[in-house]
Amino acid sequence: MTGPGDVAGDLDADVLVVGAGPVGLAAAVHARAAGLDVLVVDRRTGTLDKACGEGLLPGALRAVQALGADPPGQPLAGISYRAPGRHADHRFAAGPGRGVRRTALHEALSKRAADVGAQLFHGRVTGLRQDAGGVEVEMVPGGATGQGRAPMTLRAAWVLGCDGLHSTVRRLAGLDAVPGRRAGRPADGRYGLRRHFEVSPWTDLVEVHWSPHAEAYVTPVGPDTVGVALLGPRSVSGAGFDTLLRTQFPELSARLATATAASSLLGAGPLRQRSRRRSAGRVRLVGDASGYVDALTGEGVRVGLAQAEAAVRHLEDAGAYERAWRTATRDYRALTTGLLAWASSPLRGAVVPAAARAPWLYGAVVERLAR
Repeated sequence: MTGPGDVAGDLDADVLVVGAGPVGLAAAVHARAAGLDVLVVDRRTGTLDKACGEGLLPGALRAVQALGADPPGQPLAGISYRAPGRHADHRFAAGPGRGVRRTALHEALSKRAADVGAQLFHGRVTGLRQDAGGVEVEMVPGGATGQGRAPMTLRAAWVLGCDGLHSTVRRLAGLDAVPGRRAGRPADGRYGLRRHFEVSPWTDLVEVHWSPHAEAYVTPVGPDTVGVALLGPRSVSGAGFDTLLRTQFPELSARLATATAASSLLGAGPLRQRSRRRSAGRVRLVGDASGYVDALTGEGVRVGLAQAEAAVRHLEDAGAYERAWRTATRDYRALTTGLLAWASSPLRGAVVPAAARAPWLYGAVVERLAR
């Protein structure tokens, strides 16, 4: 087999991580700490961005710092649920989180992964074969721009699929779930749109604005920048960012009317993704690739980082990883599924009033998310 780096026996790496987002880079750092040779493969180059809310809740911030990275950003003191005339605020009991541009998070984790000796290779995965001793991964060097380049094969003892919602590894490993309707899952799926604005943050809270058909997440990510992520069904988000902001969130739209856009528009979806299981032979699915409910509770990074640590710790025991995965994602899956079912029902308009009437319950939920 041929590939970059030194070959130990017939292996190009002990662990091949597909996907250089935060979860993949965290998995690479954990694998290097375990003394394993690591190769990270991604079809994209440069600093990676993603349509997301960009709020690191306190637990997620601690997990990033425990990896040896400390990205710059804006302190986040809590979460505010808001609707016209009503709001419910809760400040984190254990200290602030941080609003961090996804590009800044990627740069910090990418540098950390490189510092500990993980290698990065630019390529697009096209095939996957397994045997008792390892996994052969077919790819085209150069990723999406690799037209005309000769395919190559890398061999690793283990493959971690950290390649996001529409995971190629999940599909190639035969782990895609059969599509079907699930309770709390809107018929046309949910999608996200995100853009930044040049404006001084007017609060140190993450604001979640609720409209009849969508949510807007406003996250301070710098002294003069806020990120706005809009979530809703395809039928709503398909109207476009500006139209959705103006029609669904007029108060927020008016506040941003004179602000200059500070980034290009990015989108993601459908958000709901399922996998049959998290392992197939020597392949493990990690992060969004392993299954995702929704961005409604803002826990994606924390949950993904916990999965990355568990995947490396249980490389040789698929059953143990499955159990650790369920433990790491249990609260996220239960809370997000429940809130999504509520938000998708005729009782959607009661979400913010209920939080305002029961601040103790709202605070308990926020603290659960923030751990």
